[in-house]
Amino acid sequence: MIKEVIGTGETIEIALQNAYDELGIDSTTENVEFEVIQQPEKKKLGIFGGKEAHVKVTYTINQSPAEVAAKYLQDILNALGLTEIEMTVTEDKDGAEINLEGEGIGYVIGRRGDTLNALQYLTGLVANHVENNYYRISINTGNYREKREKTLEILGRKLAFKAAKTGQKTSLEPMNPYERRIIHTSVQKVRGAISWSEGENMNRHVVIGPDPDSPRRSYDNRRNNRGRRGGYNDSGESTVNNDAPAREPINEGSLFGKL
Repeated sequence: MIKEVIGTGETIEIALQNAYDELGIDSTTENVEFEVIQQPEKKKLGIFGGKEAHVKVTYTINQSPAEVAAKYLQDILNALGLTEIEMTVTEDKDGAEINLEGEGIGYVIGRRGDTLNALQYLTGLVANHVENNYYRISINTGNYREKREKTLEILGRKLAFKAAKTGQKTSLEPMNPYERRIIHTSVQKVRGAISWSEGENMNRHVVIGPDPDSPRRSYDNRRNNRGRRGGYNDSGESTVNNDAPAREPINEGSLFGKL
């Protein structure tokens, strides 16, 4: 793939650097050529005329988005001193998964996966910049994401049961769109509970509460409701409805689009 950019500036050096910045490369990047289209001209008497330099930079990319992403991630890990981590890249038609293993992997995961998610976001931006098309990048370590997903599913279901039983709502900690979707999907399977999102940007979080359209039955008369749809089981919890139609969460915007 070939990318071309014309940089401008008071000098050729400045114009060239501006072009490099726009391409996201530097003077050490290979397969880069440049051509001076216009020489700079100083203003006459410091007031009249004058022209900026124009430099065309041509960058030939011989690597796939997955290769570029892997190199970028490796550079970050090296800069953090995590040189003992091994990287395995698996590509498919829609993107690539990068799996990390080795000493110091806990630093890569971070608190509740915050660091891992940040690395995945940044690496995905780099991969998408190669061909200017959507290219999915997923970074995992062992079965961390699968374990995290299972934990969130259990949490969402537990709090949904609580909301349906007590009529009280619960606010969760801020989460990224992917994790919020897991919670919403889990809550949707419990009759008598709903979920929605509140907050902006980094403070966006899920709230789980009782469904106002589903009358809540009291714990004392639950025995009379056994066997009915939406009743409570022997533990006093709302029954799970696996066949319930999908109910999109409130205030989640384009949650179910590309993440």
